[in-house]
Amino acid sequence: MSAPAPKLPSLEPSCRDTSAHALTIVRDGVITGEGPTTKGRVHFSRALDADDTAWCARILTAAAVNDQPVSRAEAEVLFEINEAATERTDGGRFDDLLAKAVAHYAASASGLKVPPRSVALSAETDIESWAPAYASKVNSEMLEWIAGQMRGKRHNNRRLMAMVATFLGATALPLAGQLPNVFDIGM
Repeated sequence: MSAPAPKLPSLEPSCRDTSAHALTIVRDGVITGEGPTTKGRVHFSRALDADDTAWCARILTAAAVNDQPVSRAEAEVLFEINEAATERTDGGRFDDLLAKAVAHYAASASGLKVPPRSVALSAETDIESWAPAYASKVNSEMLEWIAGQMRGKRHNNRRLMAMVATFLGATALPLAGQLPNVFDIGM
């Protein structure tokens, strides 16, 4: 991985709203290959590399938001980044980050306590160490939202699909009729 990126005032979140905005700047850099998150390096449009993923992780775990659950707006921008990146050279780290961030949002939006972002979203933390305990308690509306975000997308996140399948197994399959379109499997 390359040297840490310089801090940019517009990418230093002060709350979850500014975190979501900072993620849109990363998204725009992924789409165009230009912008503050791509300065000083070769970056192709529609490509996601380890530096882009590191930007997302830094934004999501900034001190100002670390003890707050991931917001829906942040999760939606992560889905947009996922969709925008047709080429990936980050070794799967973004997929891991997306799955953990979505699980963090879904659990907290279902009224469950979640660990700090620096723990939950860390590459060293297995999602299974904290998310499965919540599986039977995740609100079915959250699962519908996740399924809706994934439906018809060019790049499906296998890690996220596995997490949703785990949640579904524990929630009596309320979405079973809708999920074959998301997972591309028959149920």
